[in-house]
Amino acid sequence: MLLMQSNDTVELLKECSSGVRMGVDSINEVIDKAQSQRLRDVLTRAREEHERLGNETDCLLTRYGDDAKQPNPVAKGMSWLKTNVKMAVDDSDQTIADLMTEGCGMGIKSLNRYLNQYTTAGDEARGLARKLIRTEENLVEDLRRFL
Repeated sequence: MLLMQSNDTVELLKECSSGVRMGVDSINEVIDKAQSQRLRDVLTRAREEHERLGNETDCLLTRYGDDAKQPNPVAKGMSWLKTNVKMAVDDSDQTIADLMTEGCGMGIKSLNRYLNQYTTAGDEARGLARKLIRTEENLVEDLRRFL
């Protein structure tokens, strides 16, 4: 059972690692295009929180003898393409908020799926996944005023 818990723990942490990196990349893609300082501040705080959770994830993965997981290159490429096409058509703060809200929704959905999939993951990994979900939910809430 401990080996299974360890495997599920590592797999959940890897998915958290990938999700955090995808979030940071997405924020970095749009933050300089934000027109309002308020939106830049929201995105900056979110990036800092994602980076903090990423560091926490990396530390746990190291403890389990594993490495961080990079986002799927196809998903990353599709996100980049969608962002750049939408921003080319309309580079408003509303578009940025819309894109980020969609990304958060996908992250929340994926992380909940992984929590359900890796049922024997350890409490630390499950808690970290829940923190990441809350971070995404909070970002969605903060972005609503820009939609």
